[in-house]
Amino acid sequence: MMSTAVPLTTEKTKVTYTEYLQMVDDHPDSRVELLEGEVFMSPAPMPIHQIILRNLTRLLDRYVEANNLGEVLFAPVGVRLAEDVVVQPDLLFIPQAKMAELIGEQNIEGAPSLVVEILSPSTAHHDRHNKLLLYARYGVAEYWIVDPENKAVELYVLDGETYRVSGIYLSEDTVTTGQFAPAKIQIDTIFA
Repeated sequence: MMSTAVPLTTEKTKVTYTEYLQMVDDHPDSRVELLEGEVFMSPAPMPIHQIILRNLTRLLDRYVEANNLGEVLFAPVGVRLAEDVVVQPDLLFIPQAKMAELIGEQNIEGAPSLVVEILSPSTAHHDRHNKLLLYARYGVAEYWIVDPENKAVELYVLDGETYRVSGIYLSEDTVTTGQFAPAKIQIDTIFA
């Protein structure tokens, strides 16, 4: 049976930020997100998801550290985009100039410059639709969707209030657009 990111609330019952924090504490083995007052819970990710996350984190973090660019963080970490919107992206990047402003005691308080979501059967629809719209609305400059099944990375760049596709990268490709284009990230190294 395939599990999905399921809402825990109904339209009539909106959850406050304080109630959300309690749910996070009550469900330490799940990803708990607050999207416009509605709580979504996803199961722990599969091993392949975590391997891809580890590989991508290593690649980006090496480049960021070597060039003193900022901070790369990975799930679970809450990103509070609004009072009623707290997401837990798989990976995010905050540039040096925004670190003091965004890194809070409990969460990232505002839009990171880059957010990465790795698709899984339980979150693919959620990541491609709900989160894509939310990340654009709240000003995340760059959004990557990593597709393990097709071994692809879709790169979206904020253009006004919506995203435009900046590139779709497949096996043997190297990322040539976006904030990390100078890092020369080869797609195969993400899925190795």
